[in-house]
Amino acid sequence: MSRTAEIARKTKETDITVRLDLDGSGKPDIDTGIGFFDHMLTALCVHGGFDMSVKCRGDLYVDGHHSVEDVGIALGKAFAEALGDKSGIMRYGSAFIPMDEALGFCALDISARPFLVLNAQFTNERIGEYDTCLTEEFMRAFAFNSGITLHLRCEYGKNDHHITEALFKALAHALKQAVRLNDTGAALSTKGTL
Repeated sequence: MSRTAEIARKTKETDITVRLDLDGSGKPDIDTGIGFFDHMLTALCVHGGFDMSVKCRGDLYVDGHHSVEDVGIALGKAFAEALGDKSGIMRYGSAFIPMDEALGFCALDISARPFLVLNAQFTNERIGEYDTCLTEEFMRAFAFNSGITLHLRCEYGKNDHHITEALFKALAHALKQAVRLNDTGAALSTKGTL
């Protein structure tokens, strides 16, 4: 069973292609034009064990908002497509990830009931060319387009780079658990379907 997807999304603000293989070996091919965001998507790919290509050409002369949010939309759609009817997956995942002085936590449910709770405090407006407020925009777009109930929290931390990276890596490890195949091949739900 191939758990792959390819998504193309073009608007007046962005032109995005995403290729995803959930059963890859963590090979990244990322180019969004925003260096720190590329770093975060690379971490998501490597720590999740996904083969992932993300190419984005966006209106960065405005700012990074459209690019980051639209990549979240496209990547969320790719996860939803690669998972199909979600039969046979472990469904739930969680992880605590330390990044120096910061500790990030993620718990998620691939439930087809999208929701986001994100609790993290940032000190600075930017990390390089990346606006720190865009972490929430990406996570919301990803959760709602993938059909995932997603809870993220920074337990503590001072360095915004470390806080953000801990959250992305926690997401990666939680996703890695949740997309694993279970022993029965059935949907992990009392309803019999997700």
